[in-house]
Amino acid sequence: MFYGEFRHSLDEKGRIILPSKFRETCTEHGIEKFFLTRGLDKCVFMFTEEEWRIQEQKFRAKPFTKKETRMFNRLFFSGAVDTIPDKQGRFIVPQYLKDYAAIDKDTVLIGVSNRIEIWDRKTWDTFYAASNESFEQIAESMIDL
Repeated sequence: MFYGEFRHSLDEKGRIILPSKFRETCTEHGIEKFFLTRGLDKCVFMFTEEEWRIQEQKFRAKPFTKKETRMFNRLFFSGAVDTIPDKQGRFIVPQYLKDYAAIDKDTVLIGVSNRIEIWDRKTWDTFYAASNESFEQIAESMIDL
């Protein structure tokens, strides 16, 4: 549903703008509300409300008697906040999530099918450079064509 890579900067009020391509997708699918939380690899995950509920059900089904489950759920859900972008597509990422992802000013928003990831631009560029070199090897081990 969400695809592409878009570079934006925080505005003077600390807001990020949802790329127009993502806004078009939201309009087409009737999406208004998102949930933000701590992502993996030091980014912020941004889920539609529907996808958030799907992920929440998956994590709730895991046994809370396992230490790793409790730890993950605490960090994942305690970091969650809901947001509705304004008419221009702007929304605020809470400071604690910006701190977690080391977001200062320049960001990259990437579409990863069922979610959007918000990265600090330098962190993304470093991740991309390191991952791009092994992209073909990863594809060979994951994908059966």
